[in-house]
Amino acid sequence: MAKPDYSLLENLDFNFIIFELDDSSHPSVILPLIKHINHSAAALLGYSKEELVHKPLDTLFPSINTIWQCKTILANLADKNLSKSFEGKIVTKAHKKILALLSFSLLPGENPKKTALLLIQNLIGKKQRNPDPSMMHLAVEQSASAVIITDLNGRIEYLNPKFSELTGYTPEELVGQNAASLHPDDRSQEHYHVRREMLFSWGEWRGEIKNRKKNGDVYWAHECTSTIKNAQGEITHFLTVAEDITQKKEVETALSESEERFRQMAEMTGEWLWEQDPHGYYTYSSTAVNQILGYKQEEVIGKHYTEFLTAQDKVNQQSYAGSRQPFYALINHYQHKDGHEVLTESTGLPITNTEGQLLKWRGVDRDITARKHFQDALIDSEKRTRLIIESSLSAIVIMNSYGIIIDWNYQSEKMFGWLRMEAIGQRLDELIIPPRFRSAHRQGLKEFLHSGKGPFLNRQIEHLAIRRDSSEFPVEFSVSPLKLGNAYIFSGFIHDITARKAAERQIRQAQVNLAIVQSEIKIAHQIQASLLPSAPIKSEHFEITGFCWPAHQVGGDYFDYFFRNKDHLDMVIADVSGHSVGPALFMVEARSAIRTQASGTGTPSETLKILNNFLFKDLDKADFFITLFYLQYDITHHQLSFANAGHPPPLLLSPFQSECTQLDAEGLILGIRENVVFEEKTMSLSQGDLILFYTDGLTEAENTHGEFFGIKRVNEIFILYAQQGPQAIINALLEQLKQFCQTESFKDDVTLMIFKRS
Repeated sequence: MAKPDYSLLENLDFNFIIFELDDSSHPSVILPLIKHINHSAAALLGYSKEELVHKPLDTLFPSINTIWQCKTILANLADKNLSKSFEGKIVTKAHKKILALLSFSLLPGENPKKTALLLIQNLIGKKQRNPDPSMMHLAVEQSASAVIITDLNGRIEYLNPKFSELTGYTPEELVGQNAASLHPDDRSQEHYHVRREMLFSWGEWRGEIKNRKKNGDVYWAHECTSTIKNAQGEITHFLTVAEDITQKKEVETALSESEERFRQMAEMTGEWLWEQDPHGYYTYSSTAVNQILGYKQEEVIGKHYTEFLTAQDKVNQQSYAGSRQPFYALINHYQHKDGHEVLTESTGLPITNTEGQLLKWRGVDRDITARKHFQDALIDSEKRTRLIIESSLSAIVIMNSYGIIIDWNYQSEKMFGWLRMEAIGQRLDELIIPPRFRSAHRQGLKEFLHSGKGPFLNRQIEHLAIRRDSSEFPVEFSVSPLKLGNAYIFSGFIHDITARKAAERQIRQAQVNLAIVQSEIKIAHQIQASLLPSAPIKSEHFEITGFCWPAHQVGGDYFDYFFRNKDHLDMVIADVSGHSVGPALFMVEARSAIRTQASGTGTPSETLKILNNFLFKDLDKADFFITLFYLQYDITHHQLSFANAGHPPPLLLSPFQSECTQLDAEGLILGIRENVVFEEKTMSLSQGDLILFYTDGLTEAENTHGEFFGIKRVNEIFILYAQQGPQAIINALLEQLKQFCQTESFKDDVTLMIFKRS
């Protein structure tokens, strides 16, 4: 069975002792043994924790009377699970008696042993100042609000009865489970993680959240979550207090739906619905006011109704100002926003309370201007229609049922090259449709007039059209039929999509080019990966392995290890400045040069000098440089020889040392100057020694706060996992790096290589 976790008790200032009730020996016969005591209680009693654990509980009580009271309470705990508190004296290690409030309660557990809690509150000088912990415990247990405590990983450690009542879960079902399991969907899960980030940043979060009960029902709660800190100010737990607002949410939803239905009905009527306060000021207006008077809703609300009447009606309406009688079909003369007169038929009802007090007016206005001024409105409508047609950015062509053009706007003139006077009266198919499509056009028109159906009507269609100069171009058009009496007219809206089609072709070509580039980069990645060592080298004398994590699909980091001959193993790690394809190419070039020298007898410093001179011109032209560390291991004599071209020095760790040693030698980075002399150093390697090679992508990786991973952290992790194998150490470094940066990808390439002498 897993050992109980009492870390929460350790972080509290109250004095707690944990002990077990053993059913085999009734508490009335012998007091149980102490199982755990927190730091605060041990300090109060003057003992160390180890001195009291496994000691009888009566060690703390100075009098027979106190011991008898404790036995009585413990018997009730074992038999009836009754919590009890009383004031009594306890004795310290220095034999000093302290008056304290002793509170006994049973913790969740299973027979035959039951775990119990003793809470000790020092009453000397504190009776009036400190809160009663037992009272606080009862307050939380009996709280009308749901309370839950979780650890930093979201695992539930405590929930009060109200939380069980709210969710349907018992403490046994939830304690130890992750609180995120209560959230019903991915969106709530995401919200849960955002809340955790806010808690770590601000220490508190408030808001409404959707959870799921045990029976599957969804409920809404208003939650307030705050952090619990230990004496050192470190966050150890989260405390959440929740209020069930499901009913409130349902009421709000029903009210919102009701208001939405009313709003939709008001908008669909086309009539102006309004409400006024008892003094005649608008408190509500439907959107139809914009259609009737030209005002937006917000321009009407808060204004007095007489502000919108003509001067004559302002005088005539005075007789209705103090009246509480409903009115019907009252003719009003309003001043439209643009200045013209609008006639409405108005009906209004007074809304009163049970005492007869006027609360508001509710009414409706119907526009009857068209009925009164039909002919003028018809003329104005024609003018507006003409203006719309002429100002449209689309070519608008109207054709009758014989296929003859009867209207042709300015945009049509620009698009097709025919003036309006030239186009009207011409057959549409002969004017703008390419010859090969004209027969189909005529057949389609004939079928529509016969059946009322047409495959191209009321749809956006892409097709080809013809200009006056006979050149064809792509268009997008829609055609809508309108029946006037026994005949049809057809309105066509036409857009020139030449530019759009050209853009689409460019996009398609760009997508093809991108796919080609991505494929080539993928191949380059596979090739680059194949150039790195494919497997570790393990022998009875040593083990070496490495790993490269590029920031992009291809990168500029490089590591290698190979046998120069049967007695010498060469190890290389390098970093080309920059990222992606360019550095990757230089990495390949550097590897080729190094492998070319592998068959010779050159030392590390000689190899670096040759490599620098070989790569200088290429690096100088491309404005790149390379840092590189070269190490040669004499397998027979266990001797190291190494040279460095400005690369971060590897770390040497001996099993007999607690600190790492940096392997460094003087040398300029490659590609800066020709004929550079590189310092070479040698040293012996002891059994069990480890060497960690790395690139600056490891130490300079940043977290969300802009902090570097740093060489110090690398040292600590290297030392911590030194007893494990090279691959396990690499895995540990990478896992710690991902946790530190909170990401699976990095801005720079990360490369690691570890050598261990057996």
